[in-house]
Amino acid sequence: MRAAAPPMSTKALLADTTTVRLRPRYEGSNICTWIGFKHVNYLIEEAVLVHFARSGAPARRLYEEHGLGLDIVALDSRILHAFHLDDEAEAEVVPDTSDGATALAFRVTLRVVRDGSVLKAVTAKVHVSLRADTYLPEPLSGPAEPPGEFGRFTVDRLGEGSPTEPRPAVPDGDERAVLAALTEGRNAHAWKWNITYPYCHFTERLQMSGYLRLMEEAKDRFVKSRGISIKTLLDDRRWIPVVPRSWIRITDEALMEEDLYTVYTVEEIFKDLTYTARMDCYAVRDGALTLTATGGIVHGYALIENRRDWHLVPFDQRVLDALAGKASGT
Repeated sequence: MRAAAPPMSTKALLADTTTVRLRPRYEGSNICTWIGFKHVNYLIEEAVLVHFARSGAPARRLYEEHGLGLDIVALDSRILHAFHLDDEAEAEVVPDTSDGATALAFRVTLRVVRDGSVLKAVTAKVHVSLRADTYLPEPLSGPAEPPGEFGRFTVDRLGEGSPTEPRPAVPDGDERAVLAALTEGRNAHAWKWNITYPYCHFTERLQMSGYLRLMEEAKDRFVKSRGISIKTLLDDRRWIPVVPRSWIRITDEALMEEDLYTVYTVEEIFKDLTYTARMDCYAVRDGALTLTATGGIVHGYALIENRRDWHLVPFDQRVLDALAGKASGT
């Protein structure tokens, strides 16, 4: 007979620091042995989940006993040093929720050992909402009832209170018209995708890791559309994209098997070293566009020196023209 778990409290969640050792997944090593930004962000997510578990409020218990889905709704990370395959990260999660805030906030730091020294490799800010489950009917699950202290962080829908920007009405189902409206006057690339269940969680909605995968794909589709695909620059000059920063914020819910339009827009090219792109995701509802997530990513390029080392390189004219959407003579 299993002993009853003690009542959940936000005391440790809001006050205690959690430190855990984590390793990036093998899947994230796509070029030589370096780990891509998406899997670095997965480490951040895992560290936050461990913090909830050690604070007595694991994601499974929150959902099964109280009908609360743990959703990361904002993630902003800076990569200061690259992770390699088989690196072990020391992740530190520090609560950072301000008085009166309706989302749980955390600061996460990933550290790694290099040549006998401990380096601060990644810093991140994370916001979490607890989404009351409404998918399963009450006879199966009972009503979603957050423990008293958790009520402040519980929402009926993700993105509640997010500012909305006016968007033009578009013919529902007319893919070309929607893509044209989203890219008009922008240095952008857009495509439509039907949300598949491996990108979702809690039975119905797209989760933060799904948006990270979309951001990675958006970059890939954009550079391919401009004639400088990842493989093209790898084969031509051994250049790989590097990401010093990325951020995503969920502004509304996107549901399984719903059509999602993703727009990747180049906003700024800083000298010839980095460029910043924005990612916006939209669903078409009642003939109008609804923003479900927005974010951004900073990119540069590095030259592969050997199987272990690389160094940053400036953009050449071909890459600058492609990023700016200009015809190149090179």
